[in-house]
Amino acid sequence: MTAPTHPGRMLFVNLPVADVARSRAFFGALGFSFNPAFSDETSACMLVGEHAFVMLLVREKFAEFAHLPVADPTTHTLALFTFSVSSRDEVDTVGAAALAAGGREADGAEDHGFMYSRSFYDLDGHGWQVMWMDPAAAAGAEAPAGSPEDAPAPV
Repeated sequence: MTAPTHPGRMLFVNLPVADVARSRAFFGALGFSFNPAFSDETSACMLVGEHAFVMLLVREKFAEFAHLPVADPTTHTLALFTFSVSSRDEVDTVGAAALAAGGREADGAEDHGFMYSRSFYDLDGHGWQVMWMDPAAAAGAEAPAGSPEDAPAPV
């Protein structure tokens, strides 16, 4: 793996939601936490990684930042969001939690040996994938047949 071009750079993804409290409860059930300093009744700052965040914004607030019409995620796909977890079992745990919290399954489990994932739609219809990748494969170690280069990219 190469060194990042911009070490310490933060990523904020803004996502329109119908109800911030409902979305916060949904993602909280999946194990995510929130930064209260950047959250209020119209937004919630969800921590995804050390430097990665998803801003859940009510559709009206999201529209204030967008220069184009806000798409309906139940009829159009603009992006798919993938996050990693530390084990294959955690993929299943998070996938089950998403369904129990009201999400809908998008795809069944996908097992590529070195990578395992499940996909679901959140309460607003946004597509998410939770995945685990073998640390040796993620580090670029020589992998057996069916290596990461031969598999589809996470979606």
